[in-house]
Amino acid sequence: MSISALDLFKVGIGPSSSHTVGPMRAAGLFADTLRAEGLLARVQRVEVRLYGSLSATGIGHGTDRAVVAGLMGLQPDTVDPDAMAQAVDAVQLDARLPLAGGHHIAFDWQRDLRLMPVSLPWHPNALRLAAHGPTGVVLENTYYSIGGGFVVDETQARAGEMGVLQVAIAHPFASGERLLALCRQTGLDVAQLMLHNERAWRSDTDTRTALLHIWSVMRGCVARGLRSEGVLPGGLDVQRRAPAMYRRLNARDGRPNLITQTFSAMDWVNLYALAVNEENAAGGRVVTAPTNGAAGVVPAVLHYFMDFQRGANDDDVVAFLLAASAIGVLIKTNASISGAEVGCQGEVGSACAMAAAGLTQVLGGTPEQVENAAEIGLEHNLGLTCDPVGGLVQVPCIERNAMAAVKAINAAQLALSGDGTHKVSLDAAIRTLRDTGRDMQDKYKETSRGGLAVAYTEC
Repeated sequence: MSISALDLFKVGIGPSSSHTVGPMRAAGLFADTLRAEGLLARVQRVEVRLYGSLSATGIGHGTDRAVVAGLMGLQPDTVDPDAMAQAVDAVQLDARLPLAGGHHIAFDWQRDLRLMPVSLPWHPNALRLAAHGPTGVVLENTYYSIGGGFVVDETQARAGEMGVLQVAIAHPFASGERLLALCRQTGLDVAQLMLHNERAWRSDTDTRTALLHIWSVMRGCVARGLRSEGVLPGGLDVQRRAPAMYRRLNARDGRPNLITQTFSAMDWVNLYALAVNEENAAGGRVVTAPTNGAAGVVPAVLHYFMDFQRGANDDDVVAFLLAASAIGVLIKTNASISGAEVGCQGEVGSACAMAAAGLTQVLGGTPEQVENAAEIGLEHNLGLTCDPVGGLVQVPCIERNAMAAVKAINAAQLALSGDGTHKVSLDAAIRTLRDTGRDMQDKYKETSRGGLAVAYTEC
């Protein structure tokens, strides 16, 4: 499997990479197939069926609206979130859907979009789309949203594909042990080795430009989160906290004392993470890093470095994201980044490990210290359940990103205090993530049928 840094860091919209971005992309692929095969004119209606976790928490995650947007031909990386909301509202109001952007068909929200309380074999996040014509089904396919916005169809799922193309890269690695061996053999650090691998897709200049664009989107997301007031949608009446916290920090840090000097950096890290995930919960533009539910961790830690490290520059941004993506490649290859598959340890745990690795890289860590930091970050998120209250990516998800961002910084500090040797390898931690996810009951894996999701309703 060949996974690029830009597979892991993708621009999308909230609130979920697996429940919003993935289904939107799947529906877009379905609409594109209808157009490419000359079938659009025959279609009279489209039937949507959501299964497993997409059925259990899909409404809270906006899956129904994302699928409709995808059928209209809208793309998560380019669509304006406000324009998308208006377009989807019009479909729901008028019961007419512009399939693939131009072929208008009837669309009855209650009849044509159904939640199925069963799971399909290949992954908990499944949707089945069927286009009907005058004489029967014109086209039908089943798609699986496997985390981080990655999508495979039924044929790919049966073949064991993971939503990425096989590409010949300069330094292939499928384990942390192999990654470290390659660094020793080549004399490259983790970021440099990843940059060499990215040449299979694009030039170094294009990779740098793309990663700096990712950073620009991350910064834009933080900026919007810092100025956007109000209550998050969904019915829990969760108040946005980032703007008020931002004002308090600006006022307080102008009058420093020992306590504020000690806590200031951590407070700003918390703020950045909250700002991103409040934007995500509101359906705003975010970067999957590696998922939307964990989208605040990497930006918060990178902001921390750029704000508090004297002389930090764009080269550091590129190195940070490349090193982080190397860890994401390992976790996606050998376990999962899907909360519906392995719980939140696969989302926030992965993001924490990636952020810890990125920070260690730009602070001058050796490849062994980068691997150690990632292991610490992942190890101390093992067993973390995915139990969103009300099926919304708000409680405990928003605060969980802030906690993981601070944990990532501490993981980097611990790794840099040693020489990179440690008892539990990153590979062992990733295997444990995989095995723990398999053993975890489904009610703790993005179904809102267990954990805090149930405890909240019982209170």
